[in-house]
Amino acid sequence: MSFRLLGLLVVSIIVALAAVAFAVALTRDDGAPPGTFPPPAPPGTLPIAVVGDSNSHSYQDHVAFWRGGEARGGPLHDRTFQWTEVLALLRGNELDFGPWVRWGRPWWSAFARDLVGLPPSRSPIKEDYLYNFAYSGAACKELMGDRRGLRFPQVPRLIALMNAQPERWRHGVVVIYMGLNDWAFRLDTMARDPDSPELRGAIDYCTQQITRSIHAIHASHPSVRILVSGWVNEADDPQQLDKYRDAVSSTNIRKALARANAALRGIAEADPKRIAFFDADAWFIERWGMRGPDGEPSTRTVRVGSLVVTNTLGDEPGNALLRDDHAGLAWNAMWAQSMLAQLRESFGLPLTPITDEEVARFVEAPPSAPN
Repeated sequence: MSFRLLGLLVVSIIVALAAVAFAVALTRDDGAPPGTFPPPAPPGTLPIAVVGDSNSHSYQDHVAFWRGGEARGGPLHDRTFQWTEVLALLRGNELDFGPWVRWGRPWWSAFARDLVGLPPSRSPIKEDYLYNFAYSGAACKELMGDRRGLRFPQVPRLIALMNAQPERWRHGVVVIYMGLNDWAFRLDTMARDPDSPELRGAIDYCTQQITRSIHAIHASHPSVRILVSGWVNEADDPQQLDKYRDAVSSTNIRKALARANAALRGIAEADPKRIAFFDADAWFIERWGMRGPDGEPSTRTVRVGSLVVTNTLGDEPGNALLRDDHAGLAWNAMWAQSMLAQLRESFGLPLTPITDEEVARFVEAPPSAPN
């Protein structure tokens, strides 16, 4: 056989394999029950969707695992809930996150379907509420699929799902809680130079991507309300408390964080009727406090019913953060309470406040998992 014929044969095999792979990508089952997406909205509920990272990825996901094969939410995950799960459990009669589904495709399969205009799928695969597109490890580039984020774009796929029932979303809400994976690892830079080009670039990039996301959502669903969450001070993380114990470092970090949150707040101030800002840093300070003037740890405890919650790491509910450094049960219950209050205050939504007594009951005796 001549080299030319051999070359043609190899090319033909490659083309055939590519065609088969593309066909598999288009037809691969993503776990969605046929004919049920999106399902009818529960009567009287407001649809709510989430885009973000591990701070919003449900803990009862049995598909995605965190470190070393450990389940989301740690070893006590069957009674440790993410804030989205808390809201669904406490106010599922008022807020509709969609049904709990094991749904999604590998990125290459979802990408192929996007190319030919087929109905969207979630990527990566996870077990979560239908309208929760947040997943662990996501960064601002994954909001619109910018740069290397093109594998896992959250907002375009959420919009495509919303487009299937535009009337349903006429009074809907989207929460954007993204950016800590772009920001948190830069603590040393913040401590050294809060005005550094690196920090300004990170702030500008995330602000741009969140703004693009909001414009894309409003282009298809102009009446949807959007809640943008700010960022907390990672220097107050229990794992960081032995660092930055001087006045200059602590002051610089707070200055850098203030600039970042001001940029996010500015997005909301540009359109206050449709966009609101949730001040996560102020939320933390109100509960656990902040470092002293010389950077010394000075956090206090929070009482939730009979439980005392400290700013420590551990999987038991008396710790603010889990051992894997994600929010614990008490944190998420209080966060859900405050998020709902923000939605009521900013948009006048007819939502029943979550009382402190409800939070205490939830944390002291968690209900059954949402799935």
